[in-house]
This record gives sequence, structure tokens and C-alpha cells, in this order.
Amino acid sequence: MSTDATQQEQGGGPDAARDWHRWHEGRVVAVAAPYGPLSLTGTHWLSDYPEGRIPAVPGHWREDGAEVVLTAAAEDGVVVDGKPLTGGIRLGADRGPIDDSRVTRGERRLVVLRREGLWAVRDFDPGSAARHAFSTIDATPYDPRWVLPGAFRPYDGGRTVRVANADGVERGLGLGGEIAFTVDGDEHTLQVAVEPDGSLWAVFADATSGNSSYRFRFLRPGAPAADGRVNVDFNRALLPPCAFADHFICPFPPPGNTLTAAVPAGERNRIDA
Repeated sequence: MSTDATQQEQGGGPDAARDWHRWHEGRVVAVAAPYGPLSLTGTHWLSDYPEGRIPAVPGHWREDGAEVVLTAAAEDGVVVDGKPLTGGIRLGADRGPIDDSRVTRGERRLVVLRREGLWAVRDFDPGSAARHAFSTIDATPYDPRWVLPGAFRPYDGGRTVRVANADGVERGLGLGGEIAFTVDGDEHTLQVAVEPDGSLWAVFADATSGNSSYRFRFLRPGAPAADGRVNVDFNRALLPPCAFADHFICPFPPPGNTLTAAVPAGERNRIDA
């Protein structure tokens, strides 16, 4: 990849490299945290357990329209909102941090999830084998050449495409536009979602995917300027949660989001001890 003065200026020099290093260290700490992605030991869809009993998950779980009904006895050891549960309680989907989930059992956090009208319970356990085996995240050292000037092109209205997810199920992925950027003189585009804060989110693959890097990655550019300008910093390409635990339902790249160029930048793979 050629280096030009504009990209070098965008890259930010030594300060940008130090910022990236702090970001990378923070990512490793967050992934290895007690309730980081490595602690997810199961995503249990209630539709798979119509009798309400989920193996290895205490209590009786039943969906009831817009809520889930959890029933537990004292011997189940279930705690809801800090109090032991004996009887039943109605629950909605958890929205906050994992360690603030309403339902716990010892150190485990039982998180209520809803996707496309279906309910699930996620089991986060700090004692998971994956968390204790984890060593670090393999990432390419910061390279200013991979901070690219880009342009955001919003769609007229949102679009939803159906894409396969890591669990083998096809689900909708909302898209709000595309970002365009140039690599070695060739223009590439990625379709992106627009987050509530205006920042962008892309699911992409490239020529390294499945070889020297994980099969796909995430990219989260900041909010574009009023004229659509946006930095596309592949140094901060992220491994998706499903790179750390098989029980996440990460979406695969939508059509058009597999780059023909190789992107040897950002996070590459999980490394276990």
C-alpha cells in the first residue's frame, strides 16, 4: 500500500500510535473482564425449551408475549434485583451492562435477550474455560497508512438485508448508508449501520479473512462530518464477539462488504495460552 502525505497527516504520528496502543491494551482488558465476551457459556432460545427447563440454567423460563416469566424455588439459588427469588417474576430484555443484569446465581449473570420477537437467556460465567484459557488479542502494530480518508453516503431511508449469523440463522441487518475510500488507487465501499449517536458500524471481510485474520471483523468509524467526510481507521478493526465465544449471534458481512484488498491491520485473532 502506498503512503501519501494526506494519509500520514491523518494518521497522527507518534501520538496516534500511543493512543492506539492504549486502545489495544484496553480491548484486551475488556475482553478478559469477568463479564466480557469470553464469559458467555450459552445462549438458550426459549423456543427450544417449550417445557421451560433449560439444562444447566436454574429456574423455569417461559415467554409470555412481551415478557418472560421466570419461576424459581429456594433451592435454585436464583437472585433477582438483589433478592432471592421464590415464586415468579416477569422480566423484559436486559439493556445495560452484563454485570448489572437483573438475574444472578452466584457469580453467574443470566441475561434476558430478545431478537426478532424470539426470547433467549444468556449465561455469563466468570469461571468459563474460554476466559481462563485466554492470553491476548493478536493485532498488527499501528500503521498510519491504514487511516484512510473516507466519504459517507447515506441511503434515502434505511435498508434491511437478511444475512447469515454465526449461529447459522439468517436475521435482518439494518443499513443506513455506505462509506467509500481508496486503497492503492482503487475505490472500495462498505455498507454501514448508523448508530444512535451518529457513529457508523460495518461488518466486513477482506483478503486476509479466514487466513491471517478471523473470518470477518467489525469497524466502527466515528460520526461523519456534515459534508460526509469520515476517517476509516482499519488499525481499529475489531474482532467480533463470536471470535471469543461461540454463543454470540454476530452477523456475517452483508453482500458487497467483502473487500478484494487485503487489510493487514487491526485485530487479527484471539490467542490462548
